[in-house]
Amino acid sequence: MKNITLKVNGKICELEVRDSELLIETLRERLGFLGTKYSCLEGDCGVCTVIVDGKNVLSCLMLSADCDGAEVLTIEGLGKDGEPHQLQKSFVEKGAVQCGFCTPGMILAAKALLDKNPDPTDKEIEKAIDGNLCRCTGYMKIVEAIKDASRKIKPNDQISISKR
Repeated sequence: MKNITLKVNGKICELEVRDSELLIETLRERLGFLGTKYSCLEGDCGVCTVIVDGKNVLSCLMLSADCDGAEVLTIEGLGKDGEPHQLQKSFVEKGAVQCGFCTPGMILAAKALLDKNPDPTDKEIEKAIDGNLCRCTGYMKIVEAIKDASRKIKPNDQISISKR
């Protein structure tokens, strides 16, 4: 067991975690952030994607103990003041949500990209979401939604996550 401190969606969380506890377990079971989905638990699908210290990571492959002192952003922390983030709006407007299972991970992968590159090409978007599987949309609507958001996001809309 290890005592850790995480900053999740702007809130400090102090807790004791098992040495083998995955970040996805801590986020979902211990802290109630259900937007982070379980699926393959092998790092193949991307539905468990969250942003840790500015990088998109697969929470099913990361130990919570290794995140001590980190800032974590889940889909629940993306909007501001009850208003959805522009990425969330663009996904809905462009029909990129379909069943919605992959959507949180896809949006967070896109968020990490747009934080580094606010005007990506289609190829850069495709590379950024490459590890996120979607069975419903065929990816064209997802790429279109990310492009749309990139055109509409203002610099102050970005949520800053520090880098370790």
